[in-house]
Amino acid sequence: MNKPCIESGLIRFYPFQLNCISLLLCALFFFPANSPANEVETEVINTPGVTLVFEPHLRPAAEEAVKMYPDIKTSLEKLLRWEINFRPVIMMISNHHDFQKMTGNELIVAFAASDQNLIVIDYTKMHTDPFTLEATMKHELCHLLLHNYIKRENLPRYLDEGIAQWSSGGLADIITGKSNSVLDEAVLSDSCLGLRVLTADFPGDKRHLILAYEESKSFVEYIIREYHLEAVLLILEQLKGGQDMDHAVQASLSLSFGELEKGWYTDIKNRITWLTFLLNNLYEILFFISSLLLCLAYVKAVLKKRAYEKETEDEGNMFH
Repeated sequence: MNKPCIESGLIRFYPFQLNCISLLLCALFFFPANSPANEVETEVINTPGVTLVFEPHLRPAAEEAVKMYPDIKTSLEKLLRWEINFRPVIMMISNHHDFQKMTGNELIVAFAASDQNLIVIDYTKMHTDPFTLEATMKHELCHLLLHNYIKRENLPRYLDEGIAQWSSGGLADIITGKSNSVLDEAVLSDSCLGLRVLTADFPGDKRHLILAYEESKSFVEYIIREYHLEAVLLILEQLKGGQDMDHAVQASLSLSFGELEKGWYTDIKNRITWLTFLLNNLYEILFFISSLLLCLAYVKAVLKKRAYEKETEDEGNMFH
C-alpha cells in the first residue's frame, strides 16, 4: 500500500503524493481562501542558484537564506565531491499547523522532496536549539544532492540520514531531545535496531524514530573514524553506479556489510558503558536526586509540623 514515510531525514513521497503536496502548497500559499482572514500572501526570490518562497514577514530570513546558499552549496560540493547541478526551491512556512498538515508527524521540522528538488522548512523552529536556518538548509540540501546522483532503491535510509546529519554538524530534522541518550540506553539494554531494518523505512513511534536517527549518524561517523572519509565517498560512488549497499561495502572496504555492521556495534558497545551513561546524564541524575531530597524534606517538615500541632493540642487538653 502506498503511503508516505520519513526517509532518513527527508520525506519520501510517491508520485501521486507529490502531486497532493503540490496542491496543498498551492492551496496554502498561492491561492488565498475566500475569507480574508485565511489569505496567505507569498513572495518569491529567484536567483540562478536557488528559489525562495516565503510570506512577506519572512523576507529578512529569505534574504539571509539567499546570501547563505552559495557557501552551503560550495561546502557540500567540496565535502561529497559531487556538483549540485540543480536549482532547489526552498519554502519557509511560519504556520506550524500548516506545516504539520504536510508532514503528519509532530517531530519533523523540515523535509526535502527529492522528486521536486523541494525543501520545506518550519520556520517557527529555526530559533530553537539545535536548529538554525543554515544548518537546516545544509541538511536538506544534502538529501537532495544524494538523491540526484543515487537512485532511491540503491540508497539505504540509514546512510542517507547519517550522511546528512554528519555533513550538517549533527543536526537532525526532527526534534530529538538530549543527544545520544536514546542510543546509550539502547546499547546498554541491547535493544538497538539492526541497520537492515532501517534500509527502506524508519519506525513511526517517537523513541524508535529518534533511535534510528542516532544509529544512522553513529554508523557514518564510525566509517569515517575507522576508514576515513574516502571510504564513504567510495561507497557513494558504488551506489551511484547502481550497486546495492552490500556490494558497495565489499568493493570499497574489502569486507562484508555484516562485518562492517558488527564492527560498528562492537565499537559503540565499547564506547558506551554504564559509567559514560551516568556521566552523560549527570545533570538529570543530580536534578532527580535534588528533587527527591526536596520532597523528603517537605514530607519531614509536614510530619514535624503535625507532631508539634498534636503536642500543643495535647498540652491544651491537659489544662482543661
